[in-house]
Amino acid sequence: MKNLIKAIASCAAILLVSPLLLACRLLYLITDKDSVLGAFSQFTSLLPGKTGSYLRAAFYRFTLNDFDASAFTGFGVLFSQQSTHVGANVYIGPQCNIGKCSIGKDTLLGSAVHIMSGKNQHNFTDVNTPIREQGGTFTQVSIGSNCWIGNCALIMANVGDNCIVAAGAVVIEDVPSNSIVAGNPAKVIKTRS
Repeated sequence: MKNLIKAIASCAAILLVSPLLLACRLLYLITDKDSVLGAFSQFTSLLPGKTGSYLRAAFYRFTLNDFDASAFTGFGVLFSQQSTHVGANVYIGPQCNIGKCSIGKDTLLGSAVHIMSGKNQHNFTDVNTPIREQGGTFTQVSIGSNCWIGNCALIMANVGDNCIVAAGAVVIEDVPSNSIVAGNPAKVIKTRS
C-alpha cells in the first residue's frame, strides 16, 4: 500500500511540475541549458516539506541526464549542471550544492555538502589577468555506491564505492573504494573491510 501511495504521489508531482518543465524546455531553445537549470533549481529548492521533495524529484527526473525516481533532495538543494547522474535511493541532505557529477545508488549526502565540477574550475596562473577572465575546466566527479558523505564536506575528486567522507573533509584527490577519509586535505584514516 505504501508503494502505491508513493507512486500516486510521484505521478501527481509530475503533473504539478509540468508547467515548469515546459517553460524550462522553451528556455533551452534560447539560452544555455545549465543557466536555465540553475535558475529553476533555485526556485524548486525552496519548496518545503515532503511535497517539495516529490516536486523536486519529478522536476529533476526530466531535466538532469539521469535522476532516479527514488532519490531524495532536501530543502535548499541546488543543481548547477544538467550532465548530472543521481542513482537509486540516493539521499541529498538540505542545503547541498551539486555540480557536474555522478552519484551512485544508496549514497547519502549530509547537509551542506558541496560537490564541485572538479578541482580546475578556475585557472589562476597568470597574475596579470583577473582570475574571472582566465577560464577553467569542468570535469565530472564520481561518487560511488553506498557512500556516506558527512555534513559540509567539499568534494572535488572521485570517491570510490563504500566510502565514508568525514564531516568537513575537503577531498582534492581520488578516494579508493572502501576508504574512510577525513581532514583538509582529506586523507585515508582507515579502510572498511
